[in-house]
Amino acid sequence: MASVEECDAAFRSLADRLAGADPDKRTTLDRILACTLPDLGVTFTGHLHDGELTDITQADTDSAAKAQVTLTMSSDDLVDLVDGRMRFASAWATGKVKIDARMTDLLKLRSVF
Repeated sequence: MASVEECDAAFRSLADRLAGADPDKRTTLDRILACTLPDLGVTFTGHLHDGELTDITQADTDSAAKAQVTLTMSSDDLVDLVDGRMRFASAWATGKVKIDARMTDLLKLRSVF
């Protein structure tokens, strides 16, 4: 199991990757994104807008409940996804990553991962 600190670093690494992405691949979403890690009992949230993930915090229950896009996975899977050892599509297809979002948001999020 990855530590809270490793997961925080992975989530921030994802934010850095988004900030450096090709402008043509950036999503136009303006959503609060939550990443829940049940094995640690931790949720990270951030504001996804203009192709960037900002305002990253370790969230309380109320903040996580306000998210329009929620990812749920194990701490190890978050680290593996961000490090490139696991592909997002296969993790989602096998149930390692669960996504709660509107269909239109899901289609736009394809470019994020």
